[in-house]
Amino acid sequence: MNKTSQRLYTARQVRELDRVAIEDFGVDGYELMKRASLAGYRLLRYCFPGAGRLAVYCGSGNNGGDGYVLASLARRAGLRVELVAVGESKSETAKQALAEFEQAGGAVTHREHEACPDADVIVDALLGTGLERAPAGVYGRTIERINEADCPVLALDIPSGLHADTGKALEPCVTADATATFIGRKLGCFTSDGRAVTGLLYFDDLDVPDEIFTRVESTATVIAPHRYVSFLQARPATAHKGDAGRVLIIGGNHEMPGAPCLSARSAHSSGAGLVYLATRLKPADIVPNTPESMAAEITTPKDVEPMLANADAIAVGPGLGRDEWARGIWDRVSTTTIPLVVDADALFLLAENPLHRDDWILTPHPGEAARLLKTTTADVQADRVAAVRELRNRYGGIIVLKGPGTLVLGQALYVCDLGNPGMASGGMGDALTGLIAGLRGQGIPTEESACYGVWCHARAGDRVASRGAVGLTAGDLIDELPGIVGEAPV
Repeated sequence: MNKTSQRLYTARQVRELDRVAIEDFGVDGYELMKRASLAGYRLLRYCFPGAGRLAVYCGSGNNGGDGYVLASLARRAGLRVELVAVGESKSETAKQALAEFEQAGGAVTHREHEACPDADVIVDALLGTGLERAPAGVYGRTIERINEADCPVLALDIPSGLHADTGKALEPCVTADATATFIGRKLGCFTSDGRAVTGLLYFDDLDVPDEIFTRVESTATVIAPHRYVSFLQARPATAHKGDAGRVLIIGGNHEMPGAPCLSARSAHSSGAGLVYLATRLKPADIVPNTPESMAAEITTPKDVEPMLANADAIAVGPGLGRDEWARGIWDRVSTTTIPLVVDADALFLLAENPLHRDDWILTPHPGEAARLLKTTTADVQADRVAAVRELRNRYGGIIVLKGPGTLVLGQALYVCDLGNPGMASGGMGDALTGLIAGLRGQGIPTEESACYGVWCHARAGDRVASRGAVGLTAGDLIDELPGIVGEAPV
């Protein structure tokens, strides 16, 4: 059932997949509905094996039809089902599903204004992928009742209230414990609020012909690490540190030594052969935190010139600050032809005086992205895909928009489906910056360095979180990297 598909689609694209399957390949629409309902029912039994009582909420569209068929399956299996219809069925397939449910002895109630009936599991089949505005009226009130209920929720195709394209939860939005999604994976389930409200996400392509996926272009792709491992081939016996990339980390203003040290440690863990630190601090204050690195005190922009000459990649921004020293360093480094990874305070300075380059990697979190776009963090999070596209349009290069469901935009759009809330702690961005710079310094192309760095960073965070997400630190994550970078995932 949980078949692998790396392609992510918008609601419009999924509707086109449906149309192609039905009109061009002759797949019966009601047959697709029955397959979807069976997939949802199987997920229900897998996730909640002890459930004996269901409350199934059905809307007026095909999503409601999925709920009617699932309710029929549950009744035949001996489960007690209370089905609540919200609105009259509009599509012919949904009407057929409702008729078969009633013909088999199922009863439909209309208690959407009341508290949810006693149940072991609630099935959300209210609203599908076509939602464009916040649920209102009876749908909004019903969603609120579902979220107030003291039992788990299974969503069919997508949690009601979640925007299928942006991942924005259009309040109110169902918070599901598990979601069964069909035909094509919905982009909105993988980024922004989608990561929080879908719960365990399972995908079923409903056995439609593979050819339909060649007819409809997808919007994004889940980052697949296998395609990047080949860039980190086993090193020959004659290899030396100069062959593995020379990375320069620039930052560390007064009272900010930690950020560049974390970046340097992460660059080492990426496999970089040599890592240099250019900071405003004395080497004796830096090296104890990263003894493998070579540090130099930079007092003027001119002091960084010799270090630039030795670098294969540069990470600039961690602990850089925003004073005159920082501005002078940024003005010099931003014009170099050496590949750049730009983060933190360097992004602040870039927002003040925008530049456009094709060969750099920018790694903003939503707040930094908002500053770069001269908008608000809420606007960025409301449509992360639009934000990352506008960032690339204005600034060029590869954009890594961090956050739940990190987006990477280069020639194509990629989404990371790993990571966890425990990673919301100080220094995580510095670790990612050093990791990407380390990969870039080893000669991995720009877009591939960004994608693989994001994936390894998230994978390391998940490994640490498997032992406990509370108290997860950037240092813990960096310690996991050597066992992840370059290894082919099982």
